[in-house]
Amino acid sequence: MTTTTARPAPALTARRRPSDRARNRARQGGWGVLPTIVLLVGAIYCLIPVIWVYVAASKTRGELFTTFTFAPGTGLWENLVALFAYEGGQYLLWCLNSLVYSGVGSLLSVLVSTMAGYALAKYTFPGRSFLFLSILAGVLIPGIVLAVPQYLLLSQLGLVGTHWSVLLPSIISPFGIYLSRVYAMSAVPQETLEAARIDGAGEWRIFQTIVLPLMVPGMVTVFLLQFIGTWNNFLLPYIMLSDQDLYPLTVGLFTLLAKGSGSPALYSVAIAGAAVSIIPLLTLVLFLQRYWRLDLVSGGLKG
Repeated sequence: MTTTTARPAPALTARRRPSDRARNRARQGGWGVLPTIVLLVGAIYCLIPVIWVYVAASKTRGELFTTFTFAPGTGLWENLVALFAYEGGQYLLWCLNSLVYSGVGSLLSVLVSTMAGYALAKYTFPGRSFLFLSILAGVLIPGIVLAVPQYLLLSQLGLVGTHWSVLLPSIISPFGIYLSRVYAMSAVPQETLEAARIDGAGEWRIFQTIVLPLMVPGMVTVFLLQFIGTWNNFLLPYIMLSDQDLYPLTVGLFTLLAKGSGSPALYSVAIAGAAVSIIPLLTLVLFLQRYWRLDLVSGGLKG
């Protein structure tokens, strides 16, 4: 008589064996928490100056220059009234200038970057590789290096001291063109373009009806990066502009701080202005975030 050894049921065997996820957790041990800690430290490091600005904006001059804590002060309304009443509403004019420079410049930059990135990704023409490498070289050059040559060039054209002296340099963004090219290569299928050409659609119609809708998430990213960069830009408008009525917020707040050496009350006004200037950026990021979420959801459905 032969005896057979009873084998455990597959379900019981699967229960006894640890899953791959559990094995990875056991191997990583405490190292899995390290990236989270690093991100938290970085977030705190970036948020503390912002919190300090908003707390300082609520302080009166006496509270600001005597003892400072992170407890809110009692001078927020007073500082805001003084800010918007400064020079008959000069701060509102600076806000409008910043919106014009950042909004109009970013929209034009998105259009140019999208068209150039799409052409570099989907068309074959002589010198394409050299042009793309030149754009990459432009990404590596800091903007501060180009400020003086741009001033000399625009001075020859007679545009220094006008809105165009700040708008024109912000239209061409090498990094925006690079991002648009990368996104067009992955988001615009070549088969769709060929099918549209077979159906008789022209290149401009293809770009309007097919390419632009597919590249909306990438365009939003380029717009946000360009808007924030132009909004925070200081050196270019500081060099180009001499009329105080054309100043953006960055240069305007700098003049407030410079005058604060003779009138300490303007320090509280300048800090309140810096706190208010952050609000449009926060609003823009929160508003455009839904487009990034939509892109992530669509990517998950495709996968």
